[in-house]
Amino acid sequence: MGAPEKSQTNASSMQRVKVYRLNDVGKWDDQGTGHVTVDFLERSDELGLFVYDEEDNETILLHRISPDDIYRKQEDTIISWRDPEYATELALSFQEPGGCSYIWDHICNVQRNMQFNTLNSEAFHSVNSELRELPAVELSTLPLILKTVVESGIADQLRLTELILSDKDFFRKLIEVFRVCEDLENMDGLHMIFKIIKGIILLNSTQIFERIFNDEFIMDIIGALEYDPEVPHVQHHRKFLKEHVIFKEAIPIKNTVVLSKIHQTYRVGFLKDVVLARVLDEATTASLNSIIHANNAVVVSLLKDDSTFIQELFARLKSPTTSPESKKNMVHFLHELCSLSKSLQMAQQLRFFRDLMNEGVFDIITDILQSQDKKLVLSGTDILILFLNQDPNFLRSYVVRQEGITLLGLLVRGMITDFGDDMHCQFHEILRSLLDSCSLSGAQRDTIIDIFYEKHLGQLIEVITTSCCSEKVAHASGKTVDPCQRAKYLSGTKPEILSNICELLCFCVLHHPYRIKCNFLLNKVIEKILLLTHRREKYLVAAAVRFVRTILSRHDEHLINYFVRNDLLKPIVDAFVANGNRYNLLNSAVLELFEYIRKENLKLLMKYIVDSFWNRLEKFEYLVSIQSLKVKYEQCLDNEGTKGTVIMNDLRRRLDERALEKEEEDYFNDSDEEDTTSASISHNPKVQQPQPVLSNGIAASYSQSSPRSGGLVDYDDDEDDEDYKPPPKKKPEVSEEDEGAMEAFRLKRKLPSKDKQEPEPGQKQKLSKSSKSKDSVFAALCSTLSQAVLPGKKPAISIHTGPWTIGGKMSSNEDNQEKELDVSRNCCENSNAIAEANHVEKETAAYRNFSDGLHGTSDNGQLGSEEHTLVSPKSSPEMTVNGT
Repeated sequence: MGAPEKSQTNASSMQRVKVYRLNDVGKWDDQGTGHVTVDFLERSDELGLFVYDEEDNETILLHRISPDDIYRKQEDTIISWRDPEYATELALSFQEPGGCSYIWDHICNVQRNMQFNTLNSEAFHSVNSELRELPAVELSTLPLILKTVVESGIADQLRLTELILSDKDFFRKLIEVFRVCEDLENMDGLHMIFKIIKGIILLNSTQIFERIFNDEFIMDIIGALEYDPEVPHVQHHRKFLKEHVIFKEAIPIKNTVVLSKIHQTYRVGFLKDVVLARVLDEATTASLNSIIHANNAVVVSLLKDDSTFIQELFARLKSPTTSPESKKNMVHFLHELCSLSKSLQMAQQLRFFRDLMNEGVFDIITDILQSQDKKLVLSGTDILILFLNQDPNFLRSYVVRQEGITLLGLLVRGMITDFGDDMHCQFHEILRSLLDSCSLSGAQRDTIIDIFYEKHLGQLIEVITTSCCSEKVAHASGKTVDPCQRAKYLSGTKPEILSNICELLCFCVLHHPYRIKCNFLLNKVIEKILLLTHRREKYLVAAAVRFVRTILSRHDEHLINYFVRNDLLKPIVDAFVANGNRYNLLNSAVLELFEYIRKENLKLLMKYIVDSFWNRLEKFEYLVSIQSLKVKYEQCLDNEGTKGTVIMNDLRRRLDERALEKEEEDYFNDSDEEDTTSASISHNPKVQQPQPVLSNGIAASYSQSSPRSGGLVDYDDDEDDEDYKPPPKKKPEVSEEDEGAMEAFRLKRKLPSKDKQEPEPGQKQKLSKSSKSKDSVFAALCSTLSQAVLPGKKPAISIHTGPWTIGGKMSSNEDNQEKELDVSRNCCENSNAIAEANHVEKETAAYRNFSDGLHGTSDNGQLGSEEHTLVSPKSSPEMTVNGT
């Protein structure tokens, strides 16, 4: 058969495959592995599949490609079919998906060519030669016309369409044959005409549609389609269109084109949706929809351009003499006109709605919403929604005007009124669009929001309060509810309306958060919404929980404190506990609320929930959200404890630092007092000086035999200050508290008399001579320690008494307590000094008080000089200076 040679020449197009055959047991037998290609059969023009063994090039499979639809492609690598010649199932498993696609495309191309060859066969040409021009449409030629229309391939459909359009009398003659067959009750002829018209419609030619949908033929075309051979009974479409379909003109339309398009649109829609609903393909259905859309655009465009027609329409709608039935028809016509305007382009739609607004369409809708006819009210709300979808500013600009306030009130009333058919949802949607702060701007936004909150928020809340039990209402509102009004709402308010009110309030919280404090809290809106937790409808309880969740999402500390202070989560916890272990919408809503509080780390709420309700929530600890909330609460407590310890340690450290500073300050005061006292009472120049005090408050103890020449500091020239006289002493002003402390101090101390030594006259002279220099030195120090002295008041001097050593080991506990008392008193006086004087006054007062203290504390200095060990005359001046 020349297979090896052909396989070699087509090696580039061959793909590696495995051949499988289905055996009698139902299992696939492997026939071998080879390469597959598409090639001509020997001594034939037909194409087939050849599979050659990859080892010896023997033919494993030879299959003639069939024009029938027997081939299947599976999983991108398998082609299977049932071979009609051998009555067996075969399959090719390809190594590569690309090879499978390559062979599959070849098979499809071969089948397509075989179909075209069939159309060009001699038999087709013999039939087509007789129908180069469509045969005359007669009863006898119906079978030939049917064969031409039904059996025409894709290539000849365009040709057939041209032949039908070229014969202008084709449809007229076909309709005449249909009428004859119908009169004779020739069912065979009627069935053939049905198939012919159906085939012509499926040609999907717009030009043919324009001809058959003409007013001249449309009813007969629909009549011919009543005789479907697959339906046992004859349909009566024409009877329905003539007797049951009534065309109403709310206002007379004088334009004949508009009337024709209106009728045609309805009939085409009836044909598409009823007559041929089960036989039309998607392409034909799309073409019919395009015709309907184009007709609607023509109708609306012609009517909106007719200013006389629009003006007459609105004049009749506004006229009080118009009958209710006529007005109802005009409202429905206006609604349909607005709905059909979607067929126009965007710019034309905006212009059309703006013209309607200028004609006063919102005034008419205001009257419509006050009607008792539910269908009429529904039409009015639909018109408003169409305006909002087009441009919400049309309606908003009307509502902010004085005449628009009534419309807003009617919308709120409609939301809480049961019109049936879930119309309250439409009112809810309209109100949300009006209150949407994202699309509002400027004064228009503030006006609409102010009107809603001032006049209508209480109306919505009242519906909720009167729909719940009277005890809870009285508790929340602080007033009794009118029994008649309560009975009205209890009997007429649907739970869906209450749910919509909650949804609208959640929307207001998100878009108008600044209104929560000034409207919601003052009017106790939260408490009243939480009354819904006592309803038996679980989705209403969940709606109240979602409302609370929405408010907490604002992260406002004032709102959180309000919740805790008023115990507002108690109704939610009560509902959750009453729900028990049931896993429902309420359970999920409450757990989500707790989870949100935990994730957002709202510590105050967590503490409030656990501290107040844990004894009731403990039995739900098996739930992850409850357990996580408790763990988070404990972590917060641990963190607060750690933080408190750090704060206390820091405070203790600061107090210790201040105590050390106070000890240093006391050292300076004690040292100066001792020096002044020694200078004022000493007449013997050989008397030793008192022992200095170090910066840490410990008196330096030196041997009395250590030599010391001079006072605190050695000066080169002492004669320059020989004539210096210190200023007169001023008795310090000591308060009664200070006098009592000093008296107690004197009583406790035992003054030694035997070891008392008189200071030497030379030391007294040196102290008096160096007092001026010391004043200047200590004045600079006092500028930094000015807080220790009150302006105009003498400080209480703390005196070091008792024996001290360098190591600080020999210190009296009583002395330390008295010292701490003086430190605390001086700290209190320091804070008052800061508040009473400015910086300059403090420095001046500090210098004056310090100087007075040097000369006005001789008694205390004498007491101190008697109990302190004197500095050795031989000690170096550097040691004394370093000590100070």
